[in-house]
Amino acid sequence: MSTPKKIALEGSHKVAHAAEATASINKDDIIEVTVRIRRKKSLEDSLKSGERISRENYEKEYGASQEDVDKVEAFAQQYHLSTVETNLARRSVILKGSITNMETAFGVSLSGANDADGNNIRVRSGEIFIPETLKGIIEGVFGLDNRPVARAMFRVSQRDGQFVSHSAAPQAFTPDQLAKIYGFPAGVNGAGQTIGIIELGGGFVANDITTYFSGLGIQAPNVTAVFVDGGTNSPTNPNSADGEVMLDIEVAGAVAPGANIVVYFCPNTDQGFLDAITTAVHDDTNKPSVISISWGGPEVSWTQQSLTSFNEAFQAASVLGVTITVAAGDSGSSDGVTDGDVHVDFPASSPYVLACGGTSLQVNGSGQITSEVVWHDSSDSATGGGVSNVFPIPAYQANANVPVSLNTKFAGRGLPDVAGDADPDTGYKVRVDGQDMVIGGTSAVAPLMAGLIALVNQQKGTPVGFINTGLYANPAQCRDIVSGNNNTTKTNTGYSAGPGWDACSGWGVMNNVA
Repeated sequence: MSTPKKIALEGSHKVAHAAEATASINKDDIIEVTVRIRRKKSLEDSLKSGERISRENYEKEYGASQEDVDKVEAFAQQYHLSTVETNLARRSVILKGSITNMETAFGVSLSGANDADGNNIRVRSGEIFIPETLKGIIEGVFGLDNRPVARAMFRVSQRDGQFVSHSAAPQAFTPDQLAKIYGFPAGVNGAGQTIGIIELGGGFVANDITTYFSGLGIQAPNVTAVFVDGGTNSPTNPNSADGEVMLDIEVAGAVAPGANIVVYFCPNTDQGFLDAITTAVHDDTNKPSVISISWGGPEVSWTQQSLTSFNEAFQAASVLGVTITVAAGDSGSSDGVTDGDVHVDFPASSPYVLACGGTSLQVNGSGQITSEVVWHDSSDSATGGGVSNVFPIPAYQANANVPVSLNTKFAGRGLPDVAGDADPDTGYKVRVDGQDMVIGGTSAVAPLMAGLIALVNQQKGTPVGFINTGLYANPAQCRDIVSGNNNTTKTNTGYSAGPGWDACSGWGVMNNVA
């Protein structure tokens, strides 16, 4: 067997893990990777025209070609790797083999490390290498390194280390109350729609859902779990990612109880996250019309191949008429990075998602809003927002007065696009693992907006799909937030709210889609 010439896969460079080589791995262990393959043809014309494409036609026109899949599989077989699954619409080939054979096939060295929770993980550094004959065909390889890539954007309201109960919260809301306060469309309940929710951990207990919605006097939505890359519905305790899962289900479900909810569980890895998104976007069984994502990480923590492949998945959602709502982050202008610079969160920074920022809300006894400002509790508890250092400013933001990045001066995509209640001190009454508690964070705003989109889709009789272009052309569908900032860097830099669009509250609180 002749050895093909290898070249570095563009965008695959990975920085070394902080705790690299601190644990051992068995090189005979069998692992799976996802190979992402190019489209048959460019999607640019359809993106520019706003053309809608059915899932069936998308696969035929813009999916991967069988010829390219065959070439990737032939390469894999040379290195004793087997094919687990191929999906032309998702442009994915999932390969399985020993760590040793994966290292040889892709020219990498994998070592063991421990993540922040003490779990044993695989890590790599440097580039992935592929045969020169597959240059331009393979766009990404995911799963060799399985370190966690994202964190959930929820914040639990606590006093003296204890969960704040529903009755003890000074100002908190059930999601259906909030929908009324914000003036979401009445007379619709999301019937006929499916809301997809991406989860990178945690789980839900069916009895909690039944109990919660019974307490609201609302028929509980139909909730289905889909498992991606070995992800599981694994509830443990209220301190875990269960808080995220239950927050997402209960917020979206209380706003649009007539909608079906499908939760896509996946591992917290770049492979799992990407595969869950592409599975949901191209799911021709459940057919979600809106997908909510409350997980993310600073742009600087992602490889270029991840940024590109995730963004292309969101482009596909756009032409399929699927709206993607994403939490903008909970750590203010620093996004939790301690280098003193401003940062934004991804995937919220993708130009093809609706990025959702956070506010702090006060209402009077009549349910009328008395104050709503940018959510900013402390140096590590504030809405995300700012300017991308990766994605250039999209056409729809050309007249929004988006500033250049404060550090790099890059003219990038500004976020968030919209905002909603996220302050844990004015948060959402939810139930998690038998515990009634109050949770905030921009995590709550993504499913809140997903519920709104489901209502509007039912009202209009057709999915509204990618709404950013229309939103920026007609921002009157939002109530402006003009006070507050998200300055959380060491030098107290960030972005301030004011009239019109700003990089901490977007256009403000959206209550309908024109």
